[in-house]
Amino acid sequence: MGTELVVATDRVQKFFDDLEAQKAILSTSTKLYATLSDHFNALHKSLAEKSQSLEAKIESLESRSRETLESLDLREISLPERESSAAARVSEQKGAALAEFERNVSGSLDIAETLKSLCRKMDSEGLLKFIVSKRKESVSLRAEIVQAMAEAVDAPRLVLDALEGFLETKAKKVGVTDKRWACGLLVQALFPDVRSNSGPKGPAFARSVVERAAGVADTWKGQMDELNRSGGGTLGAAEAVMFVQMVIGFQLREKYNEEFYKKLVMEHAARRDMARLAGALQFGDIGDVIDALVKNGKEIEAIYFAFESGLTERFPPISLLKSYLKNSKKNASTIMKNGNNSVAASEESSTLELNSIKAMIKCVEDHKLESEFSLEPLRKRATALEKAKADRKKNSAAASGKSNNKRSYGGGGGGGRGGVGSSSFRPAKAAKYSNAYPSSFNRRIPNPTPQHSPVTRYPGPYNYPSPTPTVYDGPTSVSYGTSYGVARAQSPVALPQQHIYSLSGDNSMAASSVFRSGGSYGGQTSYGGPYDYANATPPSYQPLPYPK
Repeated sequence: MGTELVVATDRVQKFFDDLEAQKAILSTSTKLYATLSDHFNALHKSLAEKSQSLEAKIESLESRSRETLESLDLREISLPERESSAAARVSEQKGAALAEFERNVSGSLDIAETLKSLCRKMDSEGLLKFIVSKRKESVSLRAEIVQAMAEAVDAPRLVLDALEGFLETKAKKVGVTDKRWACGLLVQALFPDVRSNSGPKGPAFARSVVERAAGVADTWKGQMDELNRSGGGTLGAAEAVMFVQMVIGFQLREKYNEEFYKKLVMEHAARRDMARLAGALQFGDIGDVIDALVKNGKEIEAIYFAFESGLTERFPPISLLKSYLKNSKKNASTIMKNGNNSVAASEESSTLELNSIKAMIKCVEDHKLESEFSLEPLRKRATALEKAKADRKKNSAAASGKSNNKRSYGGGGGGGRGGVGSSSFRPAKAAKYSNAYPSSFNRRIPNPTPQHSPVTRYPGPYNYPSPTPTVYDGPTSVSYGTSYGVARAQSPVALPQQHIYSLSGDNSMAASSVFRSGGSYGGQTSYGGPYDYANATPPSYQPLPYPK
């Protein structure tokens, strides 16, 4: 009985184990089925979307094909009319060109007529010479050159002739600047809309013309590479803009890689035309160029590029302006600090800050940002800097004018540095002293040799004779600085013995307390007016003869 019970229990346990195994298999199968169902559903959905996209593209292609066929039909229908019109135009231009060769051109023709005459003759060399001769009338030239180019029988060939002549001139390094400017006008006249970032809108050219333009571009780029290899620098900004305009206008963008275009644009980003041309070049992401400009401290250029490329949300102009203003102030302070607040450092710092302010004002006005960025503080600061600069120029001019009339002290009683001067100099004014020999503070005493004490330049009434009483009407501002005894030092032989002194002990210390570190006397740096002898403090020492 017990044995039968044990056998029945084992069978029941085995039955339950089989059920658990089948349950696990069923659960696994269910999960696998769900996974496969999801996968196939995703595939079906993806295929449906691709099918719809393909159908939309097919419909768009069919629509464009119909439009293209209709356009071709219209062009084919209009071909006879266009052919006759072109033939009439060519005949007219040919007659006008022949008439220009036959008639005598007088010198009384205005700019417009002369430009048209040269364009009709296809005289590229004469056209360049005329444009260069009228460079001072550039406004009139720019206004008339486009209409004059329309009179040419083959305007692209005329421009390519001019460019080839310019490249030959550049190779010879003679008259490059004028021809570069003239060729720039011609290229702009041939491609008036090439600077639009929506792509070139210029005319379509024959294959032979494009091939010739490609040859000119290759020659041009070869000169650029040679310039880089020789260490002669890079292309000028105006020439770089002209090159890019030609590449875009003749649709030669695919000839060169994106890295070359990016480098060219980055080097000449300060040219406003380059911001417009960069979009037409269509190389990579223009945002990378803007980001590089910001990192290089060229926030103003970055703002122009951002507006031209429509990336003002990614690169907020107001934020860039504030960053540029902060950096310009920091750079100006650094210049002053590195220059030890010298006059030259102050001039350089003021020029840098003024140029930065003008660039910011121009940028804000160009993009109508006055409501978001106030210009009043910048204008006030610019006015103050310009006034200070004008005052410095005025003082410098006055100092230069007075220095031409100075009478340097010498041993021979003349106006020269060595005592030899013209006898036509006016006689010296006597100082209002009780000295036995007249003297004047306004006379500049020549600097002694470096070993002599600086007290010889102390502005006190010395009791020594002067061989020739002279007066030096000094400049408005005299800075002796660190060049004392070096820049204008004279040999003791050129000085009278009575003018050479030595100090010792407390006398030297008393004199050095009066002689300021900046090289000015008693804090007075301007000698433009008469010296107040009534307030002059007599020296607290007795000058001793310099030992021979």
